[in-house]
Amino acid sequence: MNSGAIRSGWSRGLIELRQSFTNGGDLWGHLFWPVLMLAAMFFLRDRAFGATGFLLGTLALPSILGMNAALGMVSLSQQLTAEREDGTLLRAKATPNGMRAYLVGKIVSVSGSLLADLAIFLIPGVFIIDGLAAGSLSSWLTLAWVLALGMLATLPIGAVLGSVFGSARGQGLMQLPILGMIAISGIFYPITSMPEWLQGIAQVFPVYWLGLGMRSALLPDTAVSVEIGESWRHLETIGVLSAWAVLGLVLAPIVLRRMARGESGSSVAARRERALQRVG
Repeated sequence: MNSGAIRSGWSRGLIELRQSFTNGGDLWGHLFWPVLMLAAMFFLRDRAFGATGFLLGTLALPSILGMNAALGMVSLSQQLTAEREDGTLLRAKATPNGMRAYLVGKIVSVSGSLLADLAIFLIPGVFIIDGLAAGSLSSWLTLAWVLALGMLATLPIGAVLGSVFGSARGQGLMQLPILGMIAISGIFYPITSMPEWLQGIAQVFPVYWLGLGMRSALLPDTAVSVEIGESWRHLETIGVLSAWAVLGLVLAPIVLRRMARGESGSSVAARRERALQRVG
């Protein structure tokens, strides 16, 4: 990827990011989910997990950070699908280095939005929830590498998913398996309380490992007793997230190029016509 595409994409991404915080509807989207999750944490803050003495709110807060980081792929896929449907991708295809700059811009804007949303959730959460080990430099360094590797593992997969679905309606079908994946990933309740076969399925996907990595960064060492094998498993976290990153980085350019070759004025018009028929 040449430097011109990177500069153009970076500029485009920053513009989109700034617009998302100055547009009323988008700003509400940035605030709604973090505030909703904070409210859930507030009501869980005094509830203990079994006889361990650990509070559910304390265990869940870093897990939710990991979940939201993983869901950046959903945001990217939704934007790609919507802008493929309205012709934005076709216009990008028609300019020199347009697709490369478009993809860089999307990664910049989605990553920036994701980091802002996580900060909106985490900063008040540290004061609301007791028992977090967020006062050391090592905690924040662990949080940083888990988040960086997690975004690298999930955002390219989001680009693949956004290229596969030809309409926003089709892309919406993806929400059901993602919700199922979140439900079994130990986000709202420790995974060790689930059947072992469900634990095995959850460990295939990045949501569980992002949640585990965030818990290792923000929880005291004694909290590891409720994890699988009573270990934070940093090496396994790096291995699984790296595998997903490699898979996404290999597949995303191939799928995006194939999708871009199939874009034309007639295909955009056909999708608009089908959308109008559904509305009618």
